[in-house]
Amino acid sequence: MSQMLALVLVVAILFIGDLVAVRTKAWIPSVFISAVLFLLGYWTFFPQDIVALAGVPPVVATMLIYLLITNMGTLLSVQELMRQWKTILISLAGILGIVVILFGIGTLLFDVQTVLVAIPPLVGGIVSALIMSEGAAGAGLTMLSVFAIVIYVMQGFAGYPLTSFVLKKEGKMLLGKFRNGELAEKSESKNGGPEQHELKLFSKMPSKYNTDYFKFFRLAIVGYLAYLTSELVAPLFTISPYVLCLLFGVIATSIGFLERQVLQKANGFGFAILALMLFVFDGLKVATPEMMMDILYPLVVCIGLGVFGMYIFSFFMGKVLKVSKEMAFAISLTALYGFPADYIITNEVIVSLTEDEKEREVLTSHMLPPMLVGGFISVTIVSVVLAGIFVGFL
Repeated sequence: MSQMLALVLVVAILFIGDLVAVRTKAWIPSVFISAVLFLLGYWTFFPQDIVALAGVPPVVATMLIYLLITNMGTLLSVQELMRQWKTILISLAGILGIVVILFGIGTLLFDVQTVLVAIPPLVGGIVSALIMSEGAAGAGLTMLSVFAIVIYVMQGFAGYPLTSFVLKKEGKMLLGKFRNGELAEKSESKNGGPEQHELKLFSKMPSKYNTDYFKFFRLAIVGYLAYLTSELVAPLFTISPYVLCLLFGVIATSIGFLERQVLQKANGFGFAILALMLFVFDGLKVATPEMMMDILYPLVVCIGLGVFGMYIFSFFMGKVLKVSKEMAFAISLTALYGFPADYIITNEVIVSLTEDEKEREVLTSHMLPPMLVGGFISVTIVSVVLAGIFVGFL
């Protein structure tokens, strides 16, 4: 197979996944459709190295993981997180619920390695799934390497409908309060999002020199420093360079070395995500039909236990913080999909509840900020940290 035919085929699969997700308003996740098509391809006529053949070998994917996680760190807004402190506590409670229930009950049903591999993808997204998949493959655990990817692909089926259901209940309750004059629009929703950070270290440099290459250069430096630090501390303790990329991205942005969303501004984010998604599905090439049947039972049980743990722990945290059980559960469920699904689902629920623009603004101000912050905390920060820790135990 030629390189360009391989590229056309794999990108076509990603497009078909997106197309189905758009047509079904995200009820059928794009990653599920793409994963099914990749599996069918591998089981029929795809060469095993089709992703590498298309131009995304593992070494390229590793580079992009460094850049993407460092870029995630630039999104952190301390001010918005301080305003949403209740959301953060609820999100952390939901994650704790997953960890406690899976270690408490899951280890009675499966071996510890299965539980270790299941938790980070269940709490997070593509990056934590990749970390665990690569770690399992490196430890010779082929089935668990595939298991990490399959959990990432399938968890949305539990998250999307449940989130939509509880948000509709929350939205109806908020609408009733607003129509009775008991609720007002939250002013902080109009602040336009997190504050913009200046490039303080380059304030005297003319903007014309801040080219795409200079943005990539600074991003690469921060990623290299994260890698170097992980190597230097290795004799004392093991820490994933990916976790340090996240931390160093936050620090680099706060001191003015990186701007917010630097990868987007360097026009590299879209390609980076495309290549990374292809690398994720590349992990399915070793999945046989028999292996998929073996994975099915732990997959369903782990997702079920995880959702149960989320509900119990977020319910009690919501009680303590005086947040409704519906909103608390919705916040914790963002761990199953993160951005942009948290935005899409919340917006679709709001649009479905009322046609009045003012009512939609009120619902948006009360429901959207906690959903976005919840997804950011779980998927972007905690899942990567957990993956960095758990991978060391495989």
